[in-house]
Amino acid sequence: MADAARIAIVDDHELLALAVRHLVDGADGLVFARHALTVHDLVQPMRDADVVLLDLSLRDGTDPETNVARIRSWGARVLVLTSGEDAYLVRAASRTDVLGILRKSAPHESIVAALHAAAEGTHVPTAEWASALDTDPRLESAPLTVREREVLGLYASGLGAREVAARLFISENTVNDHLRRIRSIYHQLGRPATTKVELYQRGIEDGFVPAPRRG
Repeated sequence: MADAARIAIVDDHELLALAVRHLVDGADGLVFARHALTVHDLVQPMRDADVVLLDLSLRDGTDPETNVARIRSWGARVLVLTSGEDAYLVRAASRTDVLGILRKSAPHESIVAALHAAAEGTHVPTAEWASALDTDPRLESAPLTVREREVLGLYASGLGAREVAARLFISENTVNDHLRRIRSIYHQLGRPATTKVELYQRGIEDGFVPAPRRG
């Protein structure tokens, strides 16, 4: 199978990797390359895969943007696998150089078709990808500026106004001004954000703050 596309998977769940290997081994034109627990492990040797199935939420704390960029620099194409539970990470992945975003629960034939398409460099449109693009506040008229999103993300993550100011090299008064405007915007939208907890909730809902990781 000299012309077969080589498929690798990066996932920290052995069972899923075994399922993908079984799927690939039974498909024409595909051959299983290997399973890596992290992107760091994947890209250490010379490239030995054409398409990489990348788990969206790895337990090593890495983010989709960094992982996709490293795999693309390594020379492989990327399809993202998601359970769909974290809107923030799905949106983050949708802004990277991936060829598609697939649900882990997708039918086997859909996954095989996506692997064939990705091996040819073709984008794989899916409902998950379309939804991420449609609901991504950064891809349409977001109610918050880039600086306001930065302030919200840091403040909602647990930092105080003084710590946020130091992190962004701005004054504490400026941080408080941003927070007042952010709260005002959410109030106008009918989505209260009076407390720090409510700000955190609004940030998660809009994809400005990452949701807590499971496990």
